[in-house]
Amino acid sequence: MRFRDRGEAGRELAARFTEWRRQGRLDDPVVLGLPRGGVPVAAEIAAALHAPLDVLVVRKIGAPYNPEVGIGALAGDRPPVFDERALAVLGLAPERLAARVEAERAELRRREELYRGGRPAPRLRGRTVVVVDDGLATGATARAALRAVRASGPARLLLAVPVCSGQALTALRGEADEIVYLYQPPYFEAVGQWYDDFAQLTDAEVVRALATTHDA
Repeated sequence: MRFRDRGEAGRELAARFTEWRRQGRLDDPVVLGLPRGGVPVAAEIAAALHAPLDVLVVRKIGAPYNPEVGIGALAGDRPPVFDERALAVLGLAPERLAARVEAERAELRRREELYRGGRPAPRLRGRTVVVVDDGLATGATARAALRAVRASGPARLLLAVPVCSGQALTALRGEADEIVYLYQPPYFEAVGQWYDDFAQLTDAEVVRALATTHDA
């Protein structure tokens, strides 16, 4: 299974959720896209459900001397979620990463303000919250996102992705009440390999998507 682009993937996921809504399995939903790539997927789901759309900004914490190697992530005001195995392999203690964590938290807040444009974050307590990304490779950022949402007291917490690795499904077991996905390929290298168009989104595109369906 391949997707033409994130919009097509979102519409296919939206069909699944529309059926759930018809069956009475989605009570008072709110949809949160992980920017940037998860937002156009989430926008299709929110539009189909006539549900509010917002962002859940997650920042990767990179290893010292090689920021591209993710060793943790943070979302909202929650403490960072570290990959304990990666820390052990690199001989790192969380305290040594305090400055990097604060830098990423500052960028997280900047993006939240940019994407929301002064709008308040939606109410999550007691609602069905659908967290959406364009795919799951390791599940590291999704774990931080789900824990941040869980702390807000949702009635039900769902994670929705078009494609995911078996590794991510195992890693995220128990973090969401249910993980909804369309395809879990036996061989998984990267999320982008399952899209014909996997172009990087801009902040402006995220803002436009949110402006059309943010009503909470």
